[in-house]
This record gives sequence, structure tokens and C-alpha cells, in this order.
Amino acid sequence: MAGVNNRVKSTNDIELKDRLVAINRVTKVTKGGRTFSFAAIVVVGNEDGIIGWGLGKAGEVTTAIAKGVEAAKKNLIRVPVHKGTIPHEQLAKFGGAQVLIKPASHGTGVKAGGAMRAVLESVGITDVLAKSKGSSNPHNLVKATIAALSELRSPMTVAQNRGVSVEKVFKG
Repeated sequence: MAGVNNRVKSTNDIELKDRLVAINRVTKVTKGGRTFSFAAIVVVGNEDGIIGWGLGKAGEVTTAIAKGVEAAKKNLIRVPVHKGTIPHEQLAKFGGAQVLIKPASHGTGVKAGGAMRAVLESVGITDVLAKSKGSSNPHNLVKATIAALSELRSPMTVAQNRGVSVEKVFKG
């Protein structure tokens, strides 16, 4: 959605937890043989509405993860979490991955698989229904899930735009 600015300005006072989504060993063939390196996709979040993802590449796994965490801290976004779930249904696509996330009632849990689960738990969502359509590539799934979360609008924002109360947003 154009015009929505949900970027997080400073990360100094935020306690972020990192989760490793996927690690990939890549090979470069040279005249001296094969050279192995690692690519790690990492998600960081404070489990209270702030999320970011990063990709780190290095010759060792631990270095790749550390680089991924640093990259993730540089592109944090704020997500409206309403009573442990999302405010409304959202569909998003990135590359070949398409994701659908729906709000769920309290006690449902995070019904999502793999890469989507890591993103949704890191942002602090406890009840959600999620479906991955198309590609299961973890890189594109993480990007599609974060795209869907970044397009969410909080109930208060919708109420202000419409000029009505928050209760009318949920009833109407």
C-alpha cells in the first residue's frame, strides 16, 4: 500500500531475538577445486510487533548467521498486532511464493509452516492461520510473509481514516 510508513527508526532500546530460517551451502568451482560457502537467512523480532529479515553470506556458518542478523537489524518494520492476531486477512506475493494470512480466534495457535512460522512467531503473533501457495523457497517465503505483514493496517488507523470509532470498524 502506497503511503504507509511503518519503518522502525532506531534499534537502540529494542530487545531483538534472532531465528535462523534456512542455511544453504553453495559451491563455487574453481581451477583449484570446489570452494564452499554458506548463505543464511535470518529473521529478528522483539515478539511485540517489530520484525526484520536479513541474508548473510560467508565461508563459515556462524559468520554467515552473524552477518544475517546485522542485515536484519537494518530493515526493521512495525506490524500491527491486535490481541495476539492480525487485524485482517492479507495476501502477498514475492517471486514464486504467495502467502495468505488470516486472523484467528484466541487459542488457535500459529498454523503455519517452516519459514512463515519463524516470521510470524518473531513478530509476536500467537493466533493466525497461514497458507503458502506456490514456491516453498524459504527466501521468497520470508519476503512474501514480511510483505503481507507490512501491508496490514491497524484498526485505529482504519477508524481514523473512515472517521468512525474502532468498534464500528469491527462491526461494519
